[in-house]
Amino acid sequence: MHSFRNLLLLLLFIPALYSCNKELKVNADWKDVTVVYGLLDQTDDTTFIKITKAFLGEGDALMFSRIPDSSNYPDKLEVRMDEYADATLKNSYPCDTITIHNKQAGDSIFYYPDQLMYYTTAKLNQNYTYKLYIREKKSGKEITAQTSLVHDFTITRPQSIASFPPGQDQMFQVTWTPAQKGKRYQLVIRFFYFESLKTNPDSLYMRSMDWLVFNNIKSIDEQSTLPFDLYYPGETFYAMVGANIPTDPLVDHRIAHHCYFIFTVAASDLNTYMEVTEPSQSIVQEKPAYTNIINGIGLFSSRFIKFSDSLDISQLTKDALKVNEHTKDLGF
Repeated sequence: MHSFRNLLLLLLFIPALYSCNKELKVNADWKDVTVVYGLLDQTDDTTFIKITKAFLGEGDALMFSRIPDSSNYPDKLEVRMDEYADATLKNSYPCDTITIHNKQAGDSIFYYPDQLMYYTTAKLNQNYTYKLYIREKKSGKEITAQTSLVHDFTITRPQSIASFPPGQDQMFQVTWTPAQKGKRYQLVIRFFYFESLKTNPDSLYMRSMDWLVFNNIKSIDEQSTLPFDLYYPGETFYAMVGANIPTDPLVDHRIAHHCYFIFTVAASDLNTYMEVTEPSQSIVQEKPAYTNIINGIGLFSSRFIKFSDSLDISQLTKDALKVNEHTKDLGF
C-alpha cells in the first residue's frame, strides 16, 4: 500500500518537473550598492576617497569593469567628512571630485589610467574621530562610516646608524613604542646606494631597493604602552641585496650610502579587512566578507606611515657587502 502511494505521488510530480522554467536567472534584479574605500593618514596633505557602485549585467563582468560608466555614479555625490572631539562636532569638510591620471595597467582589473576620486585637503588631527557622509542626490540614499586615526609613535632602535652584522647567528635590533589606535605593523627597509658606470666612473647615480622585513606584527591591545623589541638575522639583509640588485657588466662600482626604516601601521578595521582578504591557510577557503560601511560595502579606516631619520650604513656592513657570498659580485 505504501509503495503504491509513493508511486502515485511520483507520477503527480513528473508533469510539474517538466513544466518548470529551465532557464537559470543568474543576474538578480538591479540594486544600487555603493562601494567605498578610504584610508586616512594625518601625514598626507590630501585625503582621497574612492566611491563607486557595484554592477551586474548580461555578459562578461571583466569587460564591464573596463568601462568607467559601469562603476561611476552618473551624477556628483554629496560627500563630506565631519570631525569630532568625542561627541562635539569640530569641523565639517566637503569633498570635491578630481580625476587622477596615473593608474597603471595591471594595478587592478578596472579601468585606467584615469580614476574619479573624492578628496579633501583638510589637515587631520590624530586626536579626533572622522565620520564620512555620502548622499546620492537623486535617490536620497545615505551612506556613512567612521574611523579614528592611528597616532604617531617613536622609533628607538636603530638610531643614526644602521648595521647588519653578517653571519647566521648575528642579529640586528628594531625597537619602537606602540602607536595608539594602531593594531598591525609593517616594516620596509629602503637601502640607498650609489652606482657608477664604466663609461663614466666619476659620475654617481643614486639607486635604492626595498626589503619587506615584516607585515604582520600585531599589538594585543591598541592602548598598550609596552615597546616592541624584535631581532632579525643580519645575514638576511645581504641575501635580499643579492636577490634584488643584479650584477651588471656596465657597472664600475657601487657604494652603500644610507637607509630608511619605513613603518606602516594599520588601524583595527584595516587589520581585520586584511585578515579577511588574506589567503586562507586552512582547508576551508571561504571567508566572510568584511565591511564597516553603513548602507554600503567597503572600508573606511586609517593608517600611519612613519620614516626613520636617514641612517648611515655602518662600516661593518660596507665591508661585509664586499665579501659576503650574496653580494661579493655586485661591486660594493
